Amino acid sequence: MHAAGMRTNHSTADLHPALTPTSIGALRLSNRLVVAPMSRVSTAGDGVPTEAMRRYYASFAEGGFGLVITEGTYPDLAHSQGYADQPGLASDEQAAAWRPIVDAVHAAGAKMIVQLMHAGALSQGNRHRAETIGPSAVQPKGEKMPEYGGSGPYAMPRAMNDDDIRDVLDGVARAAVRARDVGFDGVELHAANGYLFDQFLTTYTNTRIDRYNGPVENRIRLAAEAVRAMRRAVGSGLVIGARVSQAKVNDFSYRWPGGAEDGKVIFAALREAGADYLHVAGEGRGWRQGAQLPGGVTLTELARRVGELPVIANGGLDDPALSARVIEGGHADLVSIGRGALANPDWPRRLAGGAPFEPFDRAMLHPYASLENVERWRRSRAAQ
Repeated sequence: MHAAGMRTNHSTADLHPALTPTSIGALRLSNRLVVAPMSRVSTAGDGVPTEAMRRYYASFAEGGFGLVITEGTYPDLAHSQGYADQPGLASDEQAAAWRPIVDAVHAAGAKMIVQLMHAGALSQGNRHRAETIGPSAVQPKGEKMPEYGGSGPYAMPRAMNDDDIRDVLDGVARAAVRARDVGFDGVELHAANGYLFDQFLTTYTNTRIDRYNGPVENRIRLAAEAVRAMRRAVGSGLVIGARVSQAKVNDFSYRWPGGAEDGKVIFAALREAGADYLHVAGEGRGWRQGAQLPGGVTLTELARRVGELPVIANGGLDDPALSARVIEGGHADLVSIGRGALANPDWPRRLAGGAPFEPFDRAMLHPYASLENVERWRRSRAAQ
């Protein structure tokens, strides 16, 4: 079975723009294909990465991806953890267990960035604190996700005070230092999909009356301060990125009220804070739907123009024709792939060789179906 738009002629497949080298800051990448961050909740409950995770991440590097971004990883031992069994980078023990994973990815020729995620009010499995926090005491929409071990409505969060904000900023800065020290090539601030930094950006979850609410330049302030705090902590030697989105895991329909004008402020603020790249997520509905703005411009194109930084596009881009259009059309510099990578950890090699792609099985998306179970699924497919 061929993926939509799959090029089967070897000579034309070699010309796919995603296979050309590029750079993010001083980080040289062999191609423009990125493994998207995907929550796999694969630890034993202590946040310590495992041997199975090493095999999982190494498989993408061995398959030809130029850059691998980790699943959302919690940065502190207070309120940041979102899911039971989620990995952390909040202690020396957790950090040390990431080192063999980073080494394996590097040995296979890829670069690796850790995504730092603070769940905020969407936390549903924190082993350190039962209390949740958010910009305001506003109960999140929707219900906890059963695939991540949750059930029922989200808890009412406590509105964060100045001490909480300082703790969050200190937590991401310390995690960035740990990331640098164990060999990660960069860190990505998860400011998308309804988690803490996006809760500050979102109008209905942020009802504060201080410098973090009001116009969009105030609502993006905390994310910008986090990027700045990480940059101060690690200096210029580590790539720093920021992932943003309009939609959320618990609200696919949300859009920035100011549309492109909001985007201009958001992207400029992150660039000025010291970000090296922007990662625009397509939560739920893919790049075609999630990136479109009134007037025909795309969110990723706007990020590229206003942010003046490399942009990673996300959402359904395992369609080779669409990923080519995104890159060649100037909408983004790189594309991140999630579901297609789960089914085909060697997606780049298949693209380069004109080989067919394995179809995605929705059972693979369930986080607890990852690692060993996904490996077994791949082996069973190969034996057919």
